[in-house]
Amino acid sequence: MNVLVNRRRMLGGLLSLIALGVAPLKVLARVTKAFQATELDGVYAELFADMEIIESADIKMRIPDIAENGAVVPVSISTSLENVQSIHVIIDQNPNPLSASFELTDSSPADISTRVKMGKSSVVRAMVKTVDKVYMTQQQVKVTIGGCGG
Repeated sequence: MNVLVNRRRMLGGLLSLIALGVAPLKVLARVTKAFQATELDGVYAELFADMEIIESADIKMRIPDIAENGAVVPVSISTSLENVQSIHVIIDQNPNPLSASFELTDSSPADISTRVKMGKSSVVRAMVKTVDKVYMTQQQVKVTIGGCGG
């Protein structure tokens, strides 16, 4: 009887691990398609489906107004919004607009920093996805030396 109980417990644990592993794979597939999209609508459809997008002053994006070298543009995004699931950097005029994507856990601070490539001057959007909405802030950035294809 002990062997049967231990076997069931082991199989139950194994099935739980498999179930937990499937969710990240779905997120990865969705984000991969978003990175491959060449139009803003395609990026939004993959990342946010039909979720409402709202401009928000609660998102702080730090990025230079003029990027002297589009190959290396620093960007930092932070927010005080609750229940943040992910943060995305979208550059309208890049060949593939989604430039960075960060999936967060409940214990992760909603504060990221990275460097992005910009092919030419463009609007840069910080998109913050919560449980039920997507919040956005945006800024125009002028590029003097191109980074992705420029």
